[in-house]
Amino acid sequence: MKVWRKHAFLLLTYFFFTFFSIANAQSVVVPKVQGEKEQILYDILALALSKSAPSITLSTLPEVLNEAQLVSEVESENVDVMWSGGDKEKDERLQAVRIPVLKGLLGHRIFLIREEDKARFATIQTFEDLLQFEAGQGRFWGDTQILKSADIPTVTTIKYKNLFPMLEGGRFDYFPRALHEPFIEAENHKHLDLVVDSNVMLVYPYAMYFYVNKSNERLHNLIYSGFETAIKDGSYDELFFNNPMIQDVLTKAKVEDRTVFRVGNPHLHPDTPLDRAEFWLDIKKLQ
Repeated sequence: MKVWRKHAFLLLTYFFFTFFSIANAQSVVVPKVQGEKEQILYDILALALSKSAPSITLSTLPEVLNEAQLVSEVESENVDVMWSGGDKEKDERLQAVRIPVLKGLLGHRIFLIREEDKARFATIQTFEDLLQFEAGQGRFWGDTQILKSADIPTVTTIKYKNLFPMLEGGRFDYFPRALHEPFIEAENHKHLDLVVDSNVMLVYPYAMYFYVNKSNERLHNLIYSGFETAIKDGSYDELFFNNPMIQDVLTKAKVEDRTVFRVGNPHLHPDTPLDRAEFWLDIKKLQ
């Protein structure tokens, strides 16, 4: 109870002091940025709004909130925008800006594996070969159901941090990660002897979106129109492909050397813009 009261007090204090800036300088409240993976999301949002509403500034929360808390805060209009992988619950409670952030990079998966298993994964040539291995996933992650729908054997746990020792301990064989995720994770878990597999990539349509309150049509439209402009004038591609993290992972991932398996996503929202090729990463152009 004390933790929740502290959390509520911090939020109330923050929103009190930012009220006048929100009213006068059109400040948009967003989650606190954690590391490179979120900094690029912040930068993309700032770019989109700079195209449609240059006077708007972004204000970050003073503390980190988990996804469930952020959804509630956006619903309550205390937070204006959050970023997250698309799923049914958020689509029902919030309003998605239906342009994939990071070009659908979330759906391009390479694997964290045990170093001792590199030779085993190097022998994978067909999807049936892959099905002989078990994946590890978060129990409530949006893409866990994608793997299960593709009949990929999957072991789940509630906590993200548990997946690394579970992999090391042999509870499953690989941890599918978006292209920009596993290299830093392997570095951060050196003591577990985990490495990034160099042979396989699993691809499915899965996107991260910016989410706003259902009633905030103005902000939704500003982000969407600004994002469209940034895509058309080339500034989005410039930001994306010149980002040091993206450059680093595309170099390390070596997608041109990988066996690619594609699976469907039966859980996609019907408004997913699959027909807009310019919204999505084209791995053929990286080869």
